[in-house]
Amino acid sequence: MSALDQTPGGPAPRMRISGLHHVTMISADLERTTAFYRDTLGLALWRQGSNDDDPGARHFWFSADAQGTPGTVISFLEYPQMGRATEGTGATHHLALAVASAQELDAWRAYLQSRDVATTDVLVRGGLASLYLRDPDGHILELCAPPG
Repeated sequence: MSALDQTPGGPAPRMRISGLHHVTMISADLERTTAFYRDTLGLALWRQGSNDDDPGARHFWFSADAQGTPGTVISFLEYPQMGRATEGTGATHHLALAVASAQELDAWRAYLQSRDVATTDVLVRGGLASLYLRDPDGHILELCAPPG
């Protein structure tokens, strides 16, 4: 029995991580971010407002559906005055978004390139088929699917 399975004085409910709820990233321009994530990638602009921790910052939430289902939400805080991030330890390398099939990646690649979004070729490795691109703020995105 691990320490996560018990508390002093007796057993407690098992503590466990059940999945990813959402990811929050920084944007310089939420209109540009909306044009990319909603209009190009097709995510729903599920919610918009100010950030609870920093009421001066606008905060937009995008989701794979109109309900903001946990695990499909990407949120953005708008900080136009911030400089570009540097890559390295402590930074996030990329965000992987799931698509239904490896065949769909070819369609995504053609569609994105028709919208002047640069992409890699579809890469098949490590049990996934993947396509990489960057959003307008430079975040690396991966569209991935099981191969086949």
